[in-house]
Amino acid sequence: MFLILPTLYLVLGAFQNPQGQFTFANIVALFQPSIIAAYWISIRISLASAIIGALAGLAIAVAVVRGGLPGWVRSTTMTFSGVASNFAGVPLAFAFLATLGRLGLVTILLRDWFGINIYALGFNILSFSGLTLTYLFFQIPLMVVIIAPAIDGLKREWAEAAATLGASQFQYWRMVAIPVLWPSFLGTVVLLFANAFGAIATAYALTGSSLNIVPILLYAQIRGDVLQDPHLGYALAFGMIFITGVANVLYIWFRTRSERWLK
Repeated sequence: MFLILPTLYLVLGAFQNPQGQFTFANIVALFQPSIIAAYWISIRISLASAIIGALAGLAIAVAVVRGGLPGWVRSTTMTFSGVASNFAGVPLAFAFLATLGRLGLVTILLRDWFGINIYALGFNILSFSGLTLTYLFFQIPLMVVIIAPAIDGLKREWAEAAATLGASQFQYWRMVAIPVLWPSFLGTVVLLFANAFGAIATAYALTGSSLNIVPILLYAQIRGDVLQDPHLGYALAFGMIFITGVANVLYIWFRTRSERWLK
């Protein structure tokens, strides 16, 4: 009721004109250079934050699960990851502006204590790199939460058998652990991509309209005063639904393959 009906409403609206008549004009309008550019930058930001977040999250998860650290480190990391993976929107945007904005705490400390002006070096919190960095705050913890059970599923007998056969730790991870974790890793990358692709509150609060990603363009078409064209907005939403739908299908497929290995 709360998922299928709104989705159907958007899909039907994408193929209607303001008079309610069937049309492909809204879909054709998606191929405008400005809209294609918005999709492209959204895909780039989502892909960058997904890959970096997945690699960093995997390293953290391996360290806390298989690194021989005290038990409290794992429980604390998992608790923090569960909270941070859901911390987004205006509070997250404000936190990063207060930390890495032009007058942010870290920006001022780096400038006054170490003589490093990150903005003079080309960094800008209101840019592609700034938004990607902000997304990593919830992408990395989400990766930790999702991949930790897969790492737990690596049987110790496999490591013992590899060691008995003379394999080093590097060989065990390269030839046994990584191939087993690979479907889970790829599936989680796809899920992180979908998670970032649909995010709007953080991006809108952080960059406003200075970064033309698809969710912000969609918001402008449906709620804006100047660019308002609800049916084009529905078409934009339809395109996002298609991309995230493909991402979720790939995630389910990778997840099924990984579960076969870990049974």
